[in-house]
Amino acid sequence: MLPFRIPVLTLLLLLTGCGSHSDLPDFTASGYLADRGAVRIWRKDDQKKIAHMMTIFTPFSGGATETTDYQWQDGKPVSIERHTAGQQPDDVTLRFDHDGALSFMQRQLAGHREPLSADEVALYQFDAQRMVKISDDLLSGRVMLTQGVWSLGGTVKTCQGNEVRPDFDMLEREHIDKQQNTSATPLSVAWLETPGDTQLLLVSTEDFCKSEPKDADF
Repeated sequence: MLPFRIPVLTLLLLLTGCGSHSDLPDFTASGYLADRGAVRIWRKDDQKKIAHMMTIFTPFSGGATETTDYQWQDGKPVSIERHTAGQQPDDVTLRFDHDGALSFMQRQLAGHREPLSADEVALYQFDAQRMVKISDDLLSGRVMLTQGVWSLGGTVKTCQGNEVRPDFDMLEREHIDKQQNTSATPLSVAWLETPGDTQLLLVSTEDFCKSEPKDADF
């Protein structure tokens, strides 16, 4: 994770974030570097409106990964499911009716369940809309995510089965090589591409392709 590259993508988003992404496929993948970790976003639109989104937040600290699944109808979130892995798992499920009223709520912690407060529910709804706005800006800026398995020669076999050679700079290559030298298992890499720029997002021994959704099933 190389935060010194953030300004390049940030500038691009400031210049193009108000544009349109209607010419992109209905199923897209994007992402960004947040303050505390990397965020990967998969999104599917239906008739140019968002219908489904999945985000994976991976903290820089190496802590628990957080996966959130959102579903929309007519521009409103109708389902939010968040799973936080790790030693203290936390699963939240929220369902809403067409008027936005809460119809189902469950929070499962290790060994017990507990309700969420009205403020917590409102925060989840706000976060859903915030992520749509971020996704809109990323796609308008043509910030696209690709993942795959790294090879020592600098090529990557993507989760779609293609062999590609990302245009990583020297520091990014050194970062990958350093992790590869201390790992006996293949490395997964995730990176962002924009018109004219490539940025490494994540390097891990985790198999990113196992958690990457497929268009047909999403």
